[in-house]
Amino acid sequence: MAVPTTRLLVLSVVRLLQPVHGYDVRRELLSWHADDWANVKPGSVYGALNTLARDGLISVDEVGQDGGRPERTAYRLTPEGEKQFGEMLRESLFSADQVKHPYFATVALFPHAPKAEVVAALQSRILKFEAALFFLEREEQRILAGSGKPEESAPYHVADAMRLSADHTRADLEWSRRTLRRIEEGELDVWTEGMSGSRVPPIVS
Repeated sequence: MAVPTTRLLVLSVVRLLQPVHGYDVRRELLSWHADDWANVKPGSVYGALNTLARDGLISVDEVGQDGGRPERTAYRLTPEGEKQFGEMLRESLFSADQVKHPYFATVALFPHAPKAEVVAALQSRILKFEAALFFLEREEQRILAGSGKPEESAPYHVADAMRLSADHTRADLEWSRRTLRRIEEGELDVWTEGMSGSRVPPIVS
C-alpha cells in the first residue's frame, strides 16, 4: 500500500521547521512546488495537520495571536510522530511501485477516434510537455541558486524531486513526439481498414 504523500510531506515539514504554524507548513510546501510534482493540494494541508494531531503524531506547541489577527497554532512532532515518520519514509524509499499512466487506456483506444483528432491531441500534448519541462528545469535552477536553508528558501534536495518530475515529463514528451512522427509517416496506422486488424466504428461528434 502506497504511503499517503500529503501526510508524509506535511509531517516532514513539521519535523524540519518545528515548532511551526500551519500557514508556514503550507507556504513551505508551495515553495517546493509540491502541488505540481507530488499533487499536494494547498487546501489539504490544514486537514492533514488536523488528522496528524488527532492521530497523536503532532502536538500543539503553542497558540498565539498577533494583534487583531486570528489565532495561530504551532505544531511539533510527538515521539510517535517521529517513529511513524521514519517508518513511512523507509516504506516510501524502498517502494518500486510503478504508477499506472492515465494515458495507457487512451492509447489502446486510438482506433476509436478520428486520425486528425489523435494527431491534434498529440500536438497539444507536446506543447504542454515542452512548457512543463521548461518550468521544471527553471525551478530546479532557482532552487539550486538559493541558500538551501529551509527558513530562507527551498532546500536543495527539493531540486532532485523536480529533476525526477522533469525526467517523467521528458519521457512523455519523447513518446508523444515519436508517436506523432510514426503516425505522420504511416508507420502507425490503426485507422485504415485492414491495418488495425478490425473495423472500429468512429465516435459520434
